[in-house]
Amino acid sequence: MDEFLTAPGPILDVRSPGEYAQGHIPGAMSFPLFSDDERAKVGICYKHQGREAAVELGFDLAGPKFGGFLRQATELAPGRQVRVHCWRGGMRSGGVAWVLEMGGFQVTTLTGGYKSFRRWVRQRVAQPRPLIVLGGMTGTGKTLILHALAALGEPILDLEGWANHRGSSYGGLDMPPQPSNEQFENLVAMAWAALPLNRPLWVEAESRRIGLCRIPDELFQQMEAAPTLEITRPLAERLTILVDMYGSTDREALVVATQRIAKRLGGQRTQAAIALLRQGDLRAAFTILLDYYDRTYRYDLERRQKVIPQVDLTGCDPTAAAQRLQAKAAALRGNDIPRFHG
Repeated sequence: MDEFLTAPGPILDVRSPGEYAQGHIPGAMSFPLFSDDERAKVGICYKHQGREAAVELGFDLAGPKFGGFLRQATELAPGRQVRVHCWRGGMRSGGVAWVLEMGGFQVTTLTGGYKSFRRWVRQRVAQPRPLIVLGGMTGTGKTLILHALAALGEPILDLEGWANHRGSSYGGLDMPPQPSNEQFENLVAMAWAALPLNRPLWVEAESRRIGLCRIPDELFQQMEAAPTLEITRPLAERLTILVDMYGSTDREALVVATQRIAKRLGGQRTQAAIALLRQGDLRAAFTILLDYYDRTYRYDLERRQKVIPQVDLTGCDPTAAAQRLQAKAAALRGNDIPRFHG
């Protein structure tokens, strides 16, 4: 798998468009041998008439496309080097590779296909790595600080970025559609493999699910066991961060997100928050909402029974905050606290 991922040329995923949409190797291009309907027809033929009949039907369907494959591949890979895979590394990738090789391309085919890539994904996220978890209450600017750490050269895992979700009832607002859970795992594994092995990876504290995406169990267990730094800020700063984040968000979208947590927030508080949102007083509305999120955060800390070092970031912009966290992490490592070695 590692050889395939580092070989020259673009990756051409020759599975059907539907298979590609469900999940694919990050960076791979959809280059389908069959449409979704054609794939279904070949599968039915194989089931009822056998392999030979299915192969003949496959050639009937794909044969007229061969010239188009060569022209498309030439546009995608002017250097005439490509990587090809299907689901199991069987006839579909073999057929496309044959066509492209006849057209003068150098083709690297993935043994075992996308199925083997998915095994590699699970193995990668299970690989033990040192982590530093960045915790803190809602509105403390954890994501902004995580990106600032990356700008300072620290390796990070941007789980919310890959999930296209900020993790709360409001997390999907102003964000692109979420990937499938399978594709989310693929993105995590590719990043996991590309980051240095000898340095701690910074990651934001999350629940098991980020919107519809589930953090792989192997990674989540490592996050639960890893050392955590909790950032703190005054309520006024947290409200400013949240107003900056959601100030241009559609008000009714904020209302709908608030209604989703009505049972936990309570009827009176929900109605008060919604009224303030519709009046445009986001700061007052978020003050009500933070009371709920802060109680949830404190309950989780009590449940986990972890002693977490705090870092006061009052008045710090994201870069200054990241620098302070770097210093705190270095000091903890210097004190040789065993649990800080991941």
